[in-house]
Amino acid sequence: MKQRVVSGMRPTGRLHVGHYHGVLENWVRMQEDFDCFFFVADWHSLTTEYADTSGVRDNIREMVLDWVAFGLDPAKCVIFRQSLVPHHSELNLVLSMITPVSWLERCPTYKEMQDNLETKDLSTFGFLGYPVLMAADIILYKATRVPVGHDQLPHLEVTREITRRFNNLYGNVFPEPEALLTETPKLLGLDGRKMSKSYGNSIYLSDTAEETAKKIKSMMTDPARIRRADPGDPDICVAFNLHRIYVCREKLDEIVPACKNASIGCVECKRILSDCMNERLAPFRARRDDLARQPQFVEDILVEGSNRASLISDTVMAEVRAAIRF
Repeated sequence: MKQRVVSGMRPTGRLHVGHYHGVLENWVRMQEDFDCFFFVADWHSLTTEYADTSGVRDNIREMVLDWVAFGLDPAKCVIFRQSLVPHHSELNLVLSMITPVSWLERCPTYKEMQDNLETKDLSTFGFLGYPVLMAADIILYKATRVPVGHDQLPHLEVTREITRRFNNLYGNVFPEPEALLTETPKLLGLDGRKMSKSYGNSIYLSDTAEETAKKIKSMMTDPARIRRADPGDPDICVAFNLHRIYVCREKLDEIVPACKNASIGCVECKRILSDCMNERLAPFRARRDDLARQPQFVEDILVEGSNRASLISDTVMAEVRAAIRF
């Protein structure tokens, strides 16, 4: 039997190319070799967006369109919506009863996100307890592997600790999920910071070719290259981090020395990037446009996937209730 993988994304905004290369591209590969459950983490979106939920429904639709257009196949994996499977919240409640607060307070992102999102009030029970909900999401399907980058390993360890505590208290119901380490390249945004929807510096998967070209044209390059005649350094050029992904090796071998000896300018170099990027993204975007014209497409996928997920969660929650003698 294939090992089971569970992972999700919060519908808090449009997906950008960083999401694709950091998460979605890995998911597409995994669906060939694992029993995959990929979910829309709409309950999780409330941890930071509880004050304004007006965009959640549209964000869900746009996100699932991106997932399928860029390679997820509902015939090869289960795509579902977290809130349509009530057992996520039930298991979250059970696990919250046995999880020490100290485990949650030491979670690396707890203070980090509070510092980074100063405009939001994150002093809530739900934000503190989001690792418990994350644990419920994973072990509800008895997942054996969880795709994470190296920086996310501490989060998974909280899930493993909660799993061990449940099993020690009530018997071995859940396997301890292990990390499935994935490559998560850090893509720089238009302004040189990490590409993030929060910063407004992103190239979105749903952008048109024209929008993409316009954004790349405004993108930062080598800050030390003031004039066209100045030699550049691709290693510190913001735009060049996208060149490495989208421009073929043969062309890169021409661009690098040309940049260093100033025989090519940043305008021309970014035009090459936008042409290569739009060429590579064109078939995905065409498929996305086709899917977007089907009004029931996303809803049908999520309802069917949530029904499939519920077949597993029903059985597992019956085991949980028996284990806690309810």
